Amino acid sequence: MSRTKRFTSEMELIEWLKKNASSRSRGLLLGIGDDAALLKPQADRNWVITADLTVEHIHFCHALHPADAVGHRALARSLSDVAAMGGIPRYAMVSLVLTRRTERAWIESFHKGMRRLADRFGVSIVGGDTAFGSTEVMVDLTVLGEVQRGKALLRSGARPGDQILVAGELGVSALGLHLLRSGRRTAEEADRMAVKSHLFPEPQCVLGQYLAERRLASSAIDVSDGLSTDLYRLATASRAGAFVWEDSIPLPSRRHQPGVRRAFLLSLALNGGEDYKLLFTVPASKVRLVPARFQGLSIYRIGEIRDSRAGIKLMLHGKLHALNPEGYDHLRRQGRKQAGDSQRLPFKSEV
Repeated sequence: MSRTKRFTSEMELIEWLKKNASSRSRGLLLGIGDDAALLKPQADRNWVITADLTVEHIHFCHALHPADAVGHRALARSLSDVAAMGGIPRYAMVSLVLTRRTERAWIESFHKGMRRLADRFGVSIVGGDTAFGSTEVMVDLTVLGEVQRGKALLRSGARPGDQILVAGELGVSALGLHLLRSGRRTAEEADRMAVKSHLFPEPQCVLGQYLAERRLASSAIDVSDGLSTDLYRLATASRAGAFVWEDSIPLPSRRHQPGVRRAFLLSLALNGGEDYKLLFTVPASKVRLVPARFQGLSIYRIGEIRDSRAGIKLMLHGKLHALNPEGYDHLRRQGRKQAGDSQRLPFKSEV
């Protein structure tokens, strides 16, 4: 770790970034150091471009989130968007707005967490910008990926009769945040994994590519703002309805949390965010081709796409209930008190 508490100039920061940039990848002609990056498009591919903002006090807070986790989470959000379209992430551009109190050690740790994830997925960080003077740290991250022409997964392809599947347990990140805030963590594996899932979420890029290449999924979305909200987005884009079976939704493990009520875990699974699990639909004729486990990850069938007139419903205790989008919504949140949030959690659920 550097002895200086802060970078003394923007040039010093840029030189440090160049020195510590991710390794060059195929198609990158020029990375950090010039006015812009130069990329060479690959034949028979479409670009996949996504951008995300990460804002202090909304997506993270210093008291709960180490700097390397902030960097990891910022990149993971965008990688998950590329995964949901069946794409291969290739390049990232990162712009930072820092405060005058931001120390060099925090910046270095932030980039370490981001680079570690980028290197795992073969992503090159090719540029960005930096500004100082804000009262809050902000991260503006753009990821460029590619997908084979004609094979991109969209939200709009679901049709009545398609089965709804999700890869992995839901509500785990929200549970991890709950444990961090409450200070009730134990040494039990379930608690440790929930906290890890919140701090270091795992984008499901390889699964997205698998579904796209084999044309198994008719539509897909990543669960970033909660199942209730993201299923609503998928169904709306497909002009369809959906039925979800409550007893099929994979909830966070309760092996070491006997005092946690199922209703609370169901609330986290339906309305918690930042799980970044892939939610996708598969024609009934192809369901048997989808593996029950993919690289150690369980895949669950949780419902079925219906005609739009059926609405979006949750089958709970033998009765159908309207499943309203109650996950995180930036604009809706502005008009309601914190205590009214479905999870009673302080920030992005996307907690």
